[in-house]
Amino acid sequence: MRGRDVRVVRGGLRGWGGVAGMAVACAVTAAAALLPLAHHKGPDTAGRGAGTPVASAVPAADEACTSPEASLPASSGGGPDIEKIRARGKLVAGVDQNSFRWGYRNPETRTLEGFDIDLVRAIAEDVLGDRDAVIFRAIPTNQRIAALENGRVDVVVRTMTINCKRLEQVSFSTAYFRAGQQVLAPKESDITGYDTSLKGKRVCSAEGSTAYDALEKESFGAVFKDEHDGTGRDLDRLTVPSQLDCLVRLQLGEVDAVVTDNALAAGQAAQDPAVELKGAPFTTEYYGVAVKRGSDDLVARVNHVLEEYRRGGDDSPWMKSYRAWLEEGLPGVEAPPAPLYRSN
Repeated sequence: MRGRDVRVVRGGLRGWGGVAGMAVACAVTAAAALLPLAHHKGPDTAGRGAGTPVASAVPAADEACTSPEASLPASSGGGPDIEKIRARGKLVAGVDQNSFRWGYRNPETRTLEGFDIDLVRAIAEDVLGDRDAVIFRAIPTNQRIAALENGRVDVVVRTMTINCKRLEQVSFSTAYFRAGQQVLAPKESDITGYDTSLKGKRVCSAEGSTAYDALEKESFGAVFKDEHDGTGRDLDRLTVPSQLDCLVRLQLGEVDAVVTDNALAAGQAAQDPAVELKGAPFTTEYYGVAVKRGSDDLVARVNHVLEEYRRGGDDSPWMKSYRAWLEEGLPGVEAPPAPLYRSN
């Protein structure tokens, strides 16, 4: 497969049409996001995944952590976490249900579909022998880590960036997609990208996201933190629980721009022709499958799944999933990111 060398490191509402209505409906759906989603048997989408080149080399990880993407070596073995899943007979996966092409509920079939959903099903098939043996639980961006810590889910497959700060709380698989932060704004906006054109603009990001962290480090004068309502509570207009809420705010004219992963923003732009990505990506970051910290047997098993998922070049399950879901909005990807393993 092209680019499949294994890396090893040492050491550890106006003018928006019907799309706005759909987005508002999605936001209402997200309010119940912590409720379990019914197990369903949707159309067979396994074998349909992505990692996109980005223009900048600014790392999203903390400088003190040199290789956050390095994970445990792949293994097809078992362990306590694998046995717990097998005893239950279902993999419990934390996912998104509102990110177009990644994890979203098809309005016609009412089933969950997308690139991340395909990967969840591949994990279930490997561990349980049944790609439909999944309980999906929709979780907002700011609850991904908590859902793992309190045992509500076994894995989180939800466009979650691997970085050093998060590695203090959860464990990650090897990277399954490469993305970058970018600005989404109306086409007619004078915003040109992640630069001084953001000065004085209201910019939305999701709480607990790498986009918010980036704005904390350099906002270019943008207004991105919520004021308080006088009772000490945030108004949740600029910093929202789930990333899709930002698109709703943008469509309602409550914010001027959104900072988010370009992979997610491309899906939003596909839904709404009135918005577009501005400028170039300004970070390089990698998505991983997150599990509860210390669940080493599950990490190694997911890495084994990803080894098989990447295998086969243009005919790999990863590339088939990429072509099915992401190629239209993120063209030019020739291979998944190469896995990076720790030597011990």
